[in-house]
Amino acid sequence: MAESIEIDISLYKDQKYQSLLPQIKALTEGETDLVANLANIAAALKYSMDFFWIGFYLVKENQLVLGPFQGTVACTRIAFDKGVCGACYREQKTLIVPDVEAFPDHIACSSLSRSEIVVPIFNNGKVVMVLDVDSTELNDYDEIDANYLEEIADWIEKLI
Repeated sequence: MAESIEIDISLYKDQKYQSLLPQIKALTEGETDLVANLANIAAALKYSMDFFWIGFYLVKENQLVLGPFQGTVACTRIAFDKGVCGACYREQKTLIVPDVEAFPDHIACSSLSRSEIVVPIFNNGKVVMVLDVDSTELNDYDEIDANYLEEIADWIEKLI
């Protein structure tokens, strides 16, 4: 297991992700505690990609419940029929939201959040959690983020 993450901040976004992916795998490989792995993945992504907020919402008690995260305090529980995280859960696909204010039923956990990407994570064909990333900038996420965050989600599925 690796104990640190090294990312050159001068790299382009896709290069940062390419450098980060093997480090996340090394960081979590061999660790069997899912919460510990999610916490380290959130920290690695937050500081390597300079995300405003990143975290996991786990499916529990017929809703999404806050799990490991990095950033400001967050909503603790999200109903499946609310917000971007709920829509990601229902639609079972990655959602990129360029302007959260324009998203129907958006939940403002932070008034500073302007755009968002949410990626579902599956176990046995069911969504068991979502990876939620927020930015203070409009239109901050794109297909590059989606592709690499989905690759990280695929890795997490192997850790479950």
